[in-house]
Amino acid sequence: MSYLRHLEACNRFDPERFLPLLLAGRRVGFVRRDNARLLEAFPRIFRLSADAVALADTIAGPAAATEAFGEATDGLIRAGVVKPRRHELFAITDGWGGPLLFELDRGMIEFFGARAYAVHLNGWRPGAEGPELWIAKRAMTKAMAPGQLDNMVAGGLGAGYTAWETMVKETGEEAGIPEALALGAHAAGAIRYRIELPDGMRDEVLFVYDIQLPVDFVPRNTDGEVEDFRLLPAHECLRLVRETDRFKYDVNLVLIDFGLRHGLIVPEAPDYLALIDGLRGGLVRGSR
Repeated sequence: MSYLRHLEACNRFDPERFLPLLLAGRRVGFVRRDNARLLEAFPRIFRLSADAVALADTIAGPAAATEAFGEATDGLIRAGVVKPRRHELFAITDGWGGPLLFELDRGMIEFFGARAYAVHLNGWRPGAEGPELWIAKRAMTKAMAPGQLDNMVAGGLGAGYTAWETMVKETGEEAGIPEALALGAHAAGAIRYRIELPDGMRDEVLFVYDIQLPVDFVPRNTDGEVEDFRLLPAHECLRLVRETDRFKYDVNLVLIDFGLRHGLIVPEAPDYLALIDGLRGGLVRGSR
């Protein structure tokens, strides 16, 4: 098996199976065709055609759009065709750092295929055979990938939070890292992917951070989302990535990126340049 299979898996998205979601003529998401038919129940909010799903022109401004998407969300929940609200709003913006277009419940991000952002933190320390990584095992109660392995810290960007603020917040909640220690993390790049999932499509950018932790530090979960932590040599993490599917699908990408940046995956490795290109969205279809 290979590393590249994970990038290919995370970019399995056929735009022909989806309709663009338009707001004032601008694409803000992708709605799978079977899901688009469910939106016919909301003619005041959505205008459906053979080529697109568009928010009605009568709905103008972020507040009105947020209310409209909330009304549709509640209606779909009552009809039993989507999962209950997650009660966490994500900001849908006109590009990264751009003006707010509307806010959407986290549980509906995939249904509407809106661009979302998240942070992933590699917690590592030097070891006798190279870097060692603190790896989390996701709680069995998690809605997504229960029981799979994960980065030490990861979390989506809720409305009103920057990437850095989210990283610091999540380090405390998920790994018990004091803020003074968390401030030692540094930005290490971003990874982009677009994948079809059972609820729709996830179009996501992962902001990656690294933090070198003291040798006597042991993470502890405080929000119930992690079952346990284990310290693994980075080369063992990469073996698991290459040979198994034990890590949550997008975490494989973060670990491949870590291996590339720390010289654990070298230019002589198969698909080296394809991995570098793919992590930045080079495998994404229909990206424009």
